[in-house]
Amino acid sequence: MASQRGRLTLTLVVLMTGMVALAGRALQLQAVEAPAYAASAASNIQRGYTLLPTRGQIADRNGTVMAASEPAVRVIADPRMISRNGVDERVSMGPKQTQKAAAAPKAVAKILAKRLGGTPEDYRDDVTKKGSDGKLSRYVVVKRHVSSYDFDLITKDMEAGNWFGVFSSSDPVRTYPSGTVASNVVGFVNGDGVGAGGMEYMLNKQLKGTEGKESYEASTYGRIPLGRNTLVPAVNGVSYNLTLDSQMQLTTQSALATAVRDTKAESGEAIVMNVKTGEILSMASMPTFDSSNLAKTTSKEIENRAVETSYEPGSVQKVLTMAALADKGLVTADTHVKVPASIKSGDGKITDSFDHDELDLTARGVIAYSSNIGTTLLARKLSKTDFSNYLKSFGLGKSTGLPLPGEADGTVPGPSMPDYTRDQISFGQGMSVTAVQEAAAVAAIANGGVYHAPSIIRSARDGNGDPVAVPRSAGRRVVSAKAAAQVRDMMESVVTLKPDRAVDGYRTIGKTGTAQRIDPTCHCYRGFTASYVGIGPTEDPSILTYVVLNNPTKGHQGSEVALPVARQILSIALPRYGVVPSTTKAPKAPLEYKP
Repeated sequence: MASQRGRLTLTLVVLMTGMVALAGRALQLQAVEAPAYAASAASNIQRGYTLLPTRGQIADRNGTVMAASEPAVRVIADPRMISRNGVDERVSMGPKQTQKAAAAPKAVAKILAKRLGGTPEDYRDDVTKKGSDGKLSRYVVVKRHVSSYDFDLITKDMEAGNWFGVFSSSDPVRTYPSGTVASNVVGFVNGDGVGAGGMEYMLNKQLKGTEGKESYEASTYGRIPLGRNTLVPAVNGVSYNLTLDSQMQLTTQSALATAVRDTKAESGEAIVMNVKTGEILSMASMPTFDSSNLAKTTSKEIENRAVETSYEPGSVQKVLTMAALADKGLVTADTHVKVPASIKSGDGKITDSFDHDELDLTARGVIAYSSNIGTTLLARKLSKTDFSNYLKSFGLGKSTGLPLPGEADGTVPGPSMPDYTRDQISFGQGMSVTAVQEAAAVAAIANGGVYHAPSIIRSARDGNGDPVAVPRSAGRRVVSAKAAAQVRDMMESVVTLKPDRAVDGYRTIGKTGTAQRIDPTCHCYRGFTASYVGIGPTEDPSILTYVVLNNPTKGHQGSEVALPVARQILSIALPRYGVVPSTTKAPKAPLEYKP
């Protein structure tokens, strides 16, 4: 009896100890560790994915789309799922399931080849790829930027064969319907849809928008109907309307391309601008490229030379010199200048592009004949401090602030410049500008002496269609209206000098430019930069065209190679923008005087 009682007591003690242990563990699980296990469980059933915003579009001033995003998908394979043809890994497959799973990789590869192109062998690695751990991968990008229509066909083929393991995610494709038109301005995106050139690059943050996110609870068999869901919508990017006119851009590019080809120039730039507002109506660079076809594009073609390349402007610069002199009251269009065959400057001498004996010219004649000597003699009346300040007030020597990458500053010598440098810059050597800087500076003279910084964005709207403020800079006066009128008088004589420089139906003003060109390989002058700026109509200047040809080899004078191109573009631009033809004839003002 004592022995039985002892065994019973021991059994009870063991049972009680076990119950206490179980109760303690239950208490630990339910009271102490419950929150951690709950969080872990919630994490295991939580699924989520990123919602991609639509990239904003870029259009011209009339709404013609120049860059836009179209819906497309990224085709994704799950080799591990394909290897079991969708059967959960926790489930043992029967003979038929095993047989079908064995055939799945080949069948899926065949479907992908049928809808995406190529052969089934091209997709073998995608549907059987292993990860770094040696196990079959769960995520392989098969192809990007596939149309939704093509993926729908893949889905139907997969469903028809009862195959599993191919999915998609949003992967919009950027399109450029205008091709090469304004491609140097609009730019392009890289393979990940990130701006990599032009305005696509500079405005990437605004264009791309903000990603959203959706999360939900799911089990092995899909989304839990009454599970917890969270949605943060994506915010679409800002869309922009440019000041560019795609039709005017096409006209400008075509004319410039012909000129570059015919003169065998290295490259060229051309700008059409509204002188009253500073809006850029076209900005062309040649050679150019197609934003939607970058495979064979070179860095030279991508460059927007109108803003990225600085050069010595040559004689177009003389109109700014005259504007500074006129504003200081030192020159009028009829000021007399005795022009010798050459003058000494530093250790050298200055000559004109044409041989002559001593000439008796008016300031108007100096501009019409483009005399370096006459311009230099007049410029010596102006202090170097004033001269430098005037050029800077015209926007030279610093970037214009356009939202375009790589904009060059150019160079303007300071007040301490040597005398011979002052002589050089008076006729456009010894300094540098970009085409857009020079166009805006001359436009200020056409606009009565008021400078407007060039602009290329006309308006913007956010992803909801609401207007977005576009920064505007106020115009500023750089020379008096009287001084500007005197210079326009001089510039009209450039056009009336020869009948073939006129634009039919309009009085216009202009200035030729021919500058020696610095060759970076030898750090010496070699070749030329030829240019011409034309503005019309004279009575109420509205539209400016500026053409620059870099190192032309079939002719090099601005008057012979650049002037005809600018004249052609201007003759199309004036009527296009509703500019009324002139009703008066240009006067024949004196270019010379009798001593």
